[in-house]
Amino acid sequence: MSLHFIFFLVARAAVSLVTAMLSIAIGWHLYQNSGDPFDLALVGVMQVTPIFLFFFVTGWATDSLPRKTLLIICTVSDVIILAGISLVMLNGSLNLTSIFTLLFAHGTAKAFYTPAQQAIITNIVPNHMLSRAIALNATVGKVFGTAGPLLAGVLIAFIDVYTYLVAAGLMGVSTIAYMFLPKLSGLKPEGRSLKMVLGGVAYVRSNSILLGAIALDLFIVLMGSVVTLLPVYAADILDVGPESLGVLRAMPALGAVFVGLGLAALPPMRRSGFCLFAALVVFAVSILVFALSTTYWISLAALFVYGAADMVSVNIRMTLIQLATPNHLRGRVSAVNSIFISSSNEMGDIRAGSVASILGPVTTVVIGGLAAFSVAIGGWYLFPKLRQLDRLADLCPNLMDGHTEPTNMETKNEQQ
Repeated sequence: MSLHFIFFLVARAAVSLVTAMLSIAIGWHLYQNSGDPFDLALVGVMQVTPIFLFFFVTGWATDSLPRKTLLIICTVSDVIILAGISLVMLNGSLNLTSIFTLLFAHGTAKAFYTPAQQAIITNIVPNHMLSRAIALNATVGKVFGTAGPLLAGVLIAFIDVYTYLVAAGLMGVSTIAYMFLPKLSGLKPEGRSLKMVLGGVAYVRSNSILLGAIALDLFIVLMGSVVTLLPVYAADILDVGPESLGVLRAMPALGAVFVGLGLAALPPMRRSGFCLFAALVVFAVSILVFALSTTYWISLAALFVYGAADMVSVNIRMTLIQLATPNHLRGRVSAVNSIFISSSNEMGDIRAGSVASILGPVTTVVIGGLAAFSVAIGGWYLFPKLRQLDRLADLCPNLMDGHTEPTNMETKNEQQ
């Protein structure tokens, strides 16, 4: 593992920790101030909306500006934003307009940060190590994203609103770590026409392998999300307390970390397309097992498998996106992928909560599991090139026509 990648992981850890801390801390302080649950909904809206509003600009910026510089600008901006939130909190009467404005600014910085963070991995890691690097990147995100709420709770108990200054300091650590990345020049700008700005959308649409991987992730997470219903399952079905709910909530992350470390240690995967669909099927089956379980330890095991299968899918998909996309388009394609991820996560929670209010939690999760299984089976037939994919390293962008095809002989023979 190169020293540059270690600095990258340090920065990734700090950003994941701060992001998770902020979601817990800001929710706690706003609810303590107003007692209105709608304020908590607005917290999510303010942070997600910029991703949708600016995705065409963020992708273009990632492909036109030096990615290292862009990451540093985003993290420095977040240092200032977090310090600003702390100052507003210390002002006595809480100004919600200022808080939501700062959260929108944080969401905007995140909208630029995410595609740059995804795209820069290929600039600091050789292709043959990319799958392992992405597995480590995702694992670090899971570990520190899980630790963030715990740290936020402890800090709120001891230093209250000064928690945001600690978060600002941690974000400063990420800025320093990014400064140690190699100097990367910006790519030659292709122009600012609408066609150039939307180049990522056009590339994904023209490429059945990329389109299949991104679309499958969107629909299977949209249909199969169960995390938002865990409090209902804990209280009404498994009859356990808040401590056990915390363990339930940690199980998907634990499964993801376990598999992520394994993927980082193993050689590059073979029969990647088959493994992707197998992971999707296992993901769907784990949802059904969880839906029907009334035994606590079985539910824990199902959620562990749920997170483990998702990590396999994420690793294959993220490696595929980076390898199958030309360097000059990686930012715009990553921005498109961010839209799909945000849509599936947010809309999946909305779907689960709204359907459960009508049909009940068990029926809702069973329907979600069956729908996720249908997505996996349907994708198997709709995207034959994706299912036939062998080694991810064999993906080679053809810059002449914008398509990516597997180049290994085994896959070619299967297609003939």
